[in-house]
Amino acid sequence: MDNPKILSALSYFSILFAPFLLPIILYFISQNSEVKYHAKKSLISHIIPVILLIILFISVFTSFLPITSGFNEQPSLWMAAGPLILIAIYMLVYVIVMVWNIVQGIKVLR
Repeated sequence: MDNPKILSALSYFSILFAPFLLPIILYFISQNSEVKYHAKKSLISHIIPVILLIILFISVFTSFLPITSGFNEQPSLWMAAGPLILIAIYMLVYVIVMVWNIVQGIKVLR
């Protein structure tokens, strides 16, 4: 097998063991343009769940802030079910990104 192909595939498979570290190292260390391309592509796909996680934390913590005007108001349905829906969306996106990275790694090896 060819070394650039293995390194390119490892940048995708690194979502299982070193999501940010390996693609960054491969991008800066490698002189091969194909390895750099795949390292950059995999790093972007590794960043997507992190950005979604930040949005999730912000929305969950702001949903618990009291926005009511009275003392006896009941929490809305969004305050009760919203965080669970967002967590389910995050888990779905993370699984999709993980499967996509594994598929891309296998494609590169072929």
